[in-house]
Amino acid sequence: MSFTTPPRPLDVAAVFPQLAPLARTATRLHPRPGSPSPHDSSVGGPLLWPADQPWPYCEGPHVPSRRPVISPDDMRLLRRNRAAAAERRRRDPQAPAATPEELATEKRIKAGRPWPEGPTAMLPVAQLYVRDIPLLRPPGQSEADLLQVLWCPFDHPTHPRTALFWRSAATVTHVLDAPPEPPVLQSRGYLPEPCLLAPEQVTEFPNFMELSKELQQQLGDPRSWEAAGAAVDSAYAAAPDEFYGEQLSHAPGWKVGGWTRWGLTDPVPRLCPACGTEADPLLTIATTEWNAGSKSWTPEEEQTDPTPLLPGTPPANFTMLDIARGSDLQLHICPASPDHPHIELVQ
Repeated sequence: MSFTTPPRPLDVAAVFPQLAPLARTATRLHPRPGSPSPHDSSVGGPLLWPADQPWPYCEGPHVPSRRPVISPDDMRLLRRNRAAAAERRRRDPQAPAATPEELATEKRIKAGRPWPEGPTAMLPVAQLYVRDIPLLRPPGQSEADLLQVLWCPFDHPTHPRTALFWRSAATVTHVLDAPPEPPVLQSRGYLPEPCLLAPEQVTEFPNFMELSKELQQQLGDPRSWEAAGAAVDSAYAAAPDEFYGEQLSHAPGWKVGGWTRWGLTDPVPRLCPACGTEADPLLTIATTEWNAGSKSWTPEEEQTDPTPLLPGTPPANFTMLDIARGSDLQLHICPASPDHPHIELVQ
């Protein structure tokens, strides 16, 4: 499995040479549903977790939700039933939207489960091997070659709380076969669908709001583009800065490294809480791989609109996650030490 990001509409660093020193390489992960093993880089797959190491639990607090909560197993069953129903209707448009058994199962699941008390087991979100993502490097002088990301599937306060673990894969001789799971999920969008990855390196540039005022003025002035002979998409003729932001600066979807995305807020400092060092972008956990404004980043192999995995989900929502109503959760780390706390940013 491999995916190719189409070339950008133009070489923006050639049009505006001040951008050239700001270029960064990011690794698009391209998660797609599959059956990963503990020895694969994955999203939502099993972790290479040592059998003799305690599984991480979140101590809370976990504020009860007004909506019914369901278990991870019930969520998986609901997805299987809905996928079966979609396939049944694809084969026969006159087939029932749901069987009596499926309706009974959905009614039971929608009734919800009791709100849990005490600490809750965390869920695997991503496992990334350095061999697959060479740009992935642990902070400090660590020799780790594997990053594992887990989260608590409860809002803290508006998104799951994450935990990062760096380790050397060769030191794991006995893998934990059946890790514990949380009793319920606060949101159905907090259980990632198991996905394999197809890493691809791309070049990114800063968000428009992180550029100097002078460069912002140039990018926002149609005459600057015309003087350089650059052909701006006609849809952006009156606002070429939006052309830069959506088509030329940074890739959508899951990625390692690159530049921070902004949109819900203006840029804010990301300083390590322990030492004040500027934190680096580590991992972007995305709800969708692209949307209406970023379709030009759709891999060449998927230029036709893909069918949603399940009815009612966005077409590019391969991981089945939904973070803060379609946003991204970006993790930043201190480059000085793996022991320093990381920063979570929703945008």
